[in-house]
Amino acid sequence: MANRAAYVYIMANHARITYVGVTTYLERRVWEHKTFAHDGFTKQHRLTKLVYIAEFDRIDDAIAWEKSLKVKTRAKKMGLIEAANPR
Repeated sequence: MANRAAYVYIMANHARITYVGVTTYLERRVWEHKTFAHDGFTKQHRLTKLVYIAEFDRIDDAIAWEKSLKVKTRAKKMGLIEAANPR
């Protein structure tokens, strides 16, 4: 069985509140956020805009990057997002 790509992603809303996640099924996971398929932080804050994606060959590398992003300051996350996605 071939390894599946893993993704670290950031969802945001109009107020620039962010959520950092990791998945191997990016399209499905973004759809779940956009349709509020699950209760929780992203539904409560209406985080429906995909603003950042990083692809990894190995899930453990993606998880390590996700964990490092979660402890970064808001300003550092915004800088990363704006560098990758200026709009």
